[in-house]
Amino acid sequence: MKIGIVGLPNVGKSTLFKVLTKKAVDINNYPFCTIEPNVGVVEVPDERLAKLSAMSGSEKLVPAIVEFVDIAGLVKGASEGEGLGNKFLANIREVDAIVEVVRVFENPNIIHVHNKIDPVDDIDVINTELILADLETVNKRIERLEREAKTGDKEANAKLEVTKGIKAVLETGKLANKAELNMKDEFTKIAVRELALLTIKPFLYVYNVSDIDIKLGDELENRPHVKLDIKLEEELDEMTHEEKEELGLSSNMDNLIVKSYELLGLITFLTTGKMETRAWTIKKGWTAPEAGTAIHNDFKDKFICAEVVSFDDLMKAGSRSKAKEVGKLKSVGKDYVVADGDVIEFRVGQ
Repeated sequence: MKIGIVGLPNVGKSTLFKVLTKKAVDINNYPFCTIEPNVGVVEVPDERLAKLSAMSGSEKLVPAIVEFVDIAGLVKGASEGEGLGNKFLANIREVDAIVEVVRVFENPNIIHVHNKIDPVDDIDVINTELILADLETVNKRIERLEREAKTGDKEANAKLEVTKGIKAVLETGKLANKAELNMKDEFTKIAVRELALLTIKPFLYVYNVSDIDIKLGDELENRPHVKLDIKLEEELDEMTHEEKEELGLSSNMDNLIVKSYELLGLITFLTTGKMETRAWTIKKGWTAPEAGTAIHNDFKDKFICAEVVSFDDLMKAGSRSKAKEVGKLKSVGKDYVVADGDVIEFRVGQ
C-alpha cells in the first residue's frame, strides 16, 4: 500500500520524505527539484510489539510498514500539462492515498510559487487540478458508456449512472471521495475501480507550520490533518536522544505515520513466538481467513480455525496458557472479523 506525498513546489514535501524515510533526497530550494518519485518504506510505530516480544522471548521483532512516495510538485495548469503535470498525475494514479503538504509558515528566504502564503488557496489549486483531471477521465468514460448503453448493455447502464453521479460531485468542485456511493453494489465497485480517479483516494493534509499548537481557521482545522514543523523535524532527526531531552523537544512524526496507516483503512494483527513477534497489515473488516492471507495465500482456503486473544488481555494474563485458563483466549471460525491488536495463531489444513 502506497501513500503519495503531494503539494506545490517548495512546501516541504521532500524534507518531510527525508525525515520519514531517512533517505537522502534532493531538497534544493527551487521548483521541480523532485522529478522522479522517491520511494521509501517506513515502520509503523507500535509499542505493543516490544512488550509482546519481551513476553515471548522472541529472537526477532518485525513491525508493520507503509510505503511513502515523494511526488514532483504540482502547479496551476497541471491538468493541462503545465510544469511536470503529466508526470505528477501519472505518479499519483499509482498510490492508494494522498498526503497533501500545505505551507503555512512564513519565510522570505524560501520562495513560494505564488509569491504569497495562503494555505486555503494552495489546497484549492491542487485539488482543482486533480478534479479537472478526473473530470476529463469521467467525461471520456461517459461517452463510451453511453454508446454501450444504447445497445441494451445493462452493466454499461448501471456504470453510466454511477459515473454521472461522480461527475455531478466533481462539477461542484468537490473531490470524488465526497460522492455517496453504494460500494456494496458490484457495478458501483467495478465502475469506481475502472475510473481510477485521483480524487477518489483518501486525503490527509499536513500543515507545515512554525508552531504545531497554532489554531488555524475552520476551513483548515475541519479537514483530516496533522500539523508538523517540518524544518524542526529535520533538525530533531539529527539530534541525539539526550540533546532532544535537554531542549525539551519531541517529534510529531509518529502521529503522521499512524494517521497515514489509518488513512488506508489498515489495522494490525500480531503473531508471537520464540522465533519472532510480527505485526501483520490487513484491511479493516477482514475475516480471520482473509487475515491469514497476509501470512500466506493458502491460509484462506486451508483455514480451519484461529485462536485469538486481544493484546490487552494477553498482557494482563501474562501468557497464552494463562489467557486460555481465564477464558480470554478463544477459538474462532471463518466468520470472525479480526480486530486491531488481536494476537492470533492460525490452524490450517494440508
